Amino acid sequence: MDRRRQSESRPNLSEVNVVVVDDSTASSGRLLHLHALSIDSASLPNANEQMSRWSTLVLAYKTLGVVFGGLVTSPLYVYPSMPLKSPTKEDYLGIYSIMFWTLTLIGVVKYASIAIKADDQGEGGTFALYSLLCRHVNIGILSPKRVSSNSSLSHSTQEGTEKKSRIGIFFESSIVARRVLLFVAILGMCMLIGDGILTPAISVLSAMDGLRAPFPSVSKSLVEALSAVVLVVLFLLQKFGTSRVSFLFSPIMAAWTLSTPLVGIYSIIHHYPSIFKAISPHYIFHFFRRNGKEGWLLLGGTVLCITGSEAMFADLGHFNQRSIQTAYLIKNPNDHDDGFYKFIPTAVYWPIFIIATSAAVVASQSLISATFSVIKQSVVLDYFPRVKVVHTSNSKEGEVYSPEVNYILMILCVAVILIFGDGKDIGNAFGVVVSLVMLITTILLTLVMIIIWKTPPVLVALYFFVFFVMEGVYVSAVCTKIYEGGWIPFAISFILAVIMFGWFYGRQRKLEYELTHKITLERLRVLLSNPGVQRVPGLCFFYTNIQDGLTPILGHYIKNMKSLHKVTIFTTLRYLLVSKVAPHERIIIKKLGLKGVYGCVIQYGYADSLNLEGDDFVSQVTNSLQMHLQGCSDGLTYDPVEIQEEIFDLEQAKQAGVVHVKGKTRFHVGKNCGWFDRIMLAFYEVMHNNCRSALPALGVPLQQRIEVGMLYEA
Repeated sequence: MDRRRQSESRPNLSEVNVVVVDDSTASSGRLLHLHALSIDSASLPNANEQMSRWSTLVLAYKTLGVVFGGLVTSPLYVYPSMPLKSPTKEDYLGIYSIMFWTLTLIGVVKYASIAIKADDQGEGGTFALYSLLCRHVNIGILSPKRVSSNSSLSHSTQEGTEKKSRIGIFFESSIVARRVLLFVAILGMCMLIGDGILTPAISVLSAMDGLRAPFPSVSKSLVEALSAVVLVVLFLLQKFGTSRVSFLFSPIMAAWTLSTPLVGIYSIIHHYPSIFKAISPHYIFHFFRRNGKEGWLLLGGTVLCITGSEAMFADLGHFNQRSIQTAYLIKNPNDHDDGFYKFIPTAVYWPIFIIATSAAVVASQSLISATFSVIKQSVVLDYFPRVKVVHTSNSKEGEVYSPEVNYILMILCVAVILIFGDGKDIGNAFGVVVSLVMLITTILLTLVMIIIWKTPPVLVALYFFVFFVMEGVYVSAVCTKIYEGGWIPFAISFILAVIMFGWFYGRQRKLEYELTHKITLERLRVLLSNPGVQRVPGLCFFYTNIQDGLTPILGHYIKNMKSLHKVTIFTTLRYLLVSKVAPHERIIIKKLGLKGVYGCVIQYGYADSLNLEGDDFVSQVTNSLQMHLQGCSDGLTYDPVEIQEEIFDLEQAKQAGVVHVKGKTRFHVGKNCGWFDRIMLAFYEVMHNNCRSALPALGVPLQQRIEVGMLYEA
């Protein structure tokens, strides 16, 4: 059966939604799958082709202002972050060669050629790689308990007949290995958030430091204060959305990418035309043979040349080249602390300063946008307390903004500048973040190659050896800077990891309690057969976290309220370890065998939007239920008269009033609980009491919400 209805929830009035109803049989009843297919009224081939080309050009223009920022502004702080002591011409040639091959191998080969192909249905980053692995093999911690035992759904990417690799089988059979993998993914995400704090700080501070060259009287404190003001303005702009911000920033980045190569060419011709001979790798070997341990320690600064690559992967952009300033430093070896501004010709100093400062602000945008994305991924996967997530684009679900996260990032960025104003200290912290995130991405990508791509072992070994060794050397170098600012990202990651683990642990304990004390259909039938329990008029959406049973709050509710609405739909918001849920798997309706009692599962991936209006949400579910009941009337086991009565009761209940019932549960920590449970569950309760409810995401009006309190025994 096909139904066409005009979509009122989208601004594009020319778009029509086609709803296709499929009936499939499950062990517990007949399921309704809704296919929400979008058809544009201007769907002619030529029109589509023209729109696609224009959209691609606009998107490419916008990525200049977001994706490339962190990568192409690294000349501002690479050399000032290096602890160089009386460097020579040969030292600079070796450093240049190291940076060239780092950019080539890690930037071009790893990220632009390999990692960008490992996206999870359009989403990038370390957590997306973990999600991709979880969808192909059963290595997730949450997924086994979240999957309904009677659901007929299966992930389209999983192939039951596909032969699994040995390492995939190992992860499935070892809970320790799965926990270690989850920890690695969480660490990578926490480090990326730390990158989102440090990138704006070091980029803007390095750019604003250019004021001190023409005006020696400008104090360091004034530069820090001006940098803090610039960052505050940047974060206040985030509420307008990534598209608008990137559209505004792209001309700035275009000017930067045009002007810096021109200045670089001038420096090469004027100072050292033969700089390109340093492309030869033998300069790297001579550099380390000559400098030994000191050369190894300098890697903590050279790694900053590749900053922005991980954000580029998280934002799913493409690689861009950076400018060169080594030619000037070869002739002026002691100007490395502010080498970028020293090699700018006097005639164009101020235009370049303005462009550099603006570009530094733009560079911060890539990491800020990536932070919003990974926080949203964590929230919808239940690894992070619920925060407000606003979708700032009607066409791209991945464009999100979180007010709470935005202002926390702003405070932390300003604090880093004001407390750790020394660019070298921030650079050391930055180097730790960059190298560790790259190493974690290498590990996860190796698993993707083995488990999903089935890459030949020789190529996997070659990839892992080259990049693990290269990035491992970088990590070993930056870890020596722990006491010189390198502890900052570890402190940030530790706090974030404690928050994520505390939330995860509390949610797991609640889920275990609900599964142990769930209300079965037989138990519900017994409760409703009690003469003291009445079926009151109205439509009730009763929210539950489990699909193979009913929440224990239901029994608590019926025993105390002595009633249940005539039409009750037990609703579960189910987040899958996928980027986007297929439209036909979005809403699932089933009869539960009792009159007026139904089950509804609404499935979303971490890139899907839950921002539905309350009335629209109710209409979607009730329309789905009506079509499901009408489909049941075709079967031999259902009485058509009874089906019509159920449809009539549904309409009457909807007119009588809609109410949304959600549990408000807390842990009762008894004397038998150990100290670990006491601490972790108390910490979870603090977060749970201060986080947002899941219902506002569905646009449920306040006057229709009812919260039922219940204590869970820990």
